[in-house]
Amino acid sequence: MSRFAVGDRVRVHDLWPPTPPTHVRTPHYVRGHEGVVERICGTFGNPEELAFGRRDAPRETLYRVRFRQADLWPGYDGSAADHIEIEIYEFWLSPAGQ
Repeated sequence: MSRFAVGDRVRVHDLWPPTPPTHVRTPHYVRGHEGVVERICGTFGNPEELAFGRRDAPRETLYRVRFRQADLWPGYDGSAADHIEIEIYEFWLSPAGQ
C-alpha cells in the first residue's frame, strides 16, 4: 500500500551523505524541496540496494513528483507555470511540513 496519494504535498529528504552511504538515485537539486505527487508508478526493486547486488531487498513504491522550477532554481526567470517531474522512491519522501 502506498503511503502517499496523487495530489499529496511531500518533501524530499535532504540527506548528504545519505545514512548509510549508498548509491543515491535522487537528484541533489530536489532534496529539501516540496512537491506534489503527480502519479504512483508502482513498486519496484530499490535501485540503491540493487546497485550493490542486494536482490532480496523489499520492493519500494515509486512516485512521480512535480516541482515548481522557481522553487528549485534561485533566480529562475521563466514562467511561474514551469515545472519538472522527478521519479522518487517513497523512503526519500515525508509529508510536506515535516
